[in-house]
Amino acid sequence: MLSYTAKIKQEATMKSNYILICFLMLVAVQVEDASAQTEIMPAGTQSSPTLLVGAMAHLGTGQVIPNAAVGFVDGKITVVAPAAEVTDRSGYDVVDVAGMHLYPGLILPNTTLGLNEVSSVAATVDQSETGQYNPNVRALVAYNTDSELIPTLRFNGILLAQATPTSGVISGSSSIVKLDGWNWEDAVYSADDAIHLNWPQQLLSPRWWLGETAFRDNDSYDETVDELDKLFTDAIAYEAAENSDRRNLKLEALEGLFDESQSLHIHAGDAKSIIASISFAEKHGVRRIVVVGGEQAMLVAGLLVEKDIPVVLANVHRRPSYDHEDTVSPYKLPAALAEAGVKVSLGYSGTMNSRNLPFFVGTAITWGADPEDALKMVTANTAEVLGIADRTGTVEVGKDANIIVSKGDVFDMRTNDLVYAYIMGSPIQLDGRQQALYKKYSNKYGHND
Repeated sequence: MLSYTAKIKQEATMKSNYILICFLMLVAVQVEDASAQTEIMPAGTQSSPTLLVGAMAHLGTGQVIPNAAVGFVDGKITVVAPAAEVTDRSGYDVVDVAGMHLYPGLILPNTTLGLNEVSSVAATVDQSETGQYNPNVRALVAYNTDSELIPTLRFNGILLAQATPTSGVISGSSSIVKLDGWNWEDAVYSADDAIHLNWPQQLLSPRWWLGETAFRDNDSYDETVDELDKLFTDAIAYEAAENSDRRNLKLEALEGLFDESQSLHIHAGDAKSIIASISFAEKHGVRRIVVVGGEQAMLVAGLLVEKDIPVVLANVHRRPSYDHEDTVSPYKLPAALAEAGVKVSLGYSGTMNSRNLPFFVGTAITWGADPEDALKMVTANTAEVLGIADRTGTVEVGKDANIIVSKGDVFDMRTNDLVYAYIMGSPIQLDGRQQALYKKYSNKYGHND
């Protein structure tokens, strides 16, 4: 029989061996995992002039050139014309894209991409701050260029995104980022473009876990609106004051709304909230207004057209919001709003499924949207909504060369097959972790077919 001391030593040895085995297993998993990854290097700046020849070019303006030549130098587009008219191609690296489709790079508004990696892991979530009123919070400085979700969006043609904070009544400022770069300083395309206001709901949804079936009044609605009114009133007074000895970061952060250097993105879905929030913004002198969400925007389309207020539809692939709605009403909404004269942008309020942005467009086309008008909903219209239309959103001479080339229709998941993508003229790597895993296991099991 072992002595007490011997037993202690034996248990310690067994524990040490157990820890060692666990460590070796972890290392093995990490090595296996690393072998499945592909190294993604930022593209940097454009190194040589490029001319894409032969593709059907969808310019984002409504115009289509069947056999086009599109050239760009130092990140700017220099040539957009039928290929037959571009006879002097000297000085360009000519890329044959005959039979393919060329588009402006897609733009994703209202996303937590780069701010939320794994929702169930708190350490990877940096999309919100404590408190209800945080106009001074900047999503840009939290944007993670190493997110493994970014390549999954680029692979479908999304090159720019509006990194947007969430939570609270005023969640902070968003920024437009390139989906390429070493860090957020490299990635920034337009900093602090908008302040995001989550308008309070007058009616709250039934709490199904309590067995409720009817909507109920929001008892704190009036109080929240009063607090917003006071905050905006104070911000206007603060802006008017000169040589203030004491700084107020929250009030300073709202100044861009009044000098029109920033827009106010109001997250509101139902018609009453849309009307009330627009009235509130105009009361305080805010002129650049965007409605985000807009599930019932069709009910107030006349007001939106009259005041020239665009709508960012947060999610086309959703169920109807109300029992009385047509089952496919969310699919029809982009076309209906566009026909009514509302400027429409398509987005997705989450992170993971935002990669499906081009297929939201495909759904809108299927349910009535004109294909070239639908293209604008993720390019030209979105660029206007985000205040970057002078730089991107269309394939035109003088604009940034943010361009994608697909073997087929980029809005059809059966033919969306990107071959080339350029951000400011630089070719970016399209393959990511998922493609590396596909190639790895295709090689492993391919010979058994």
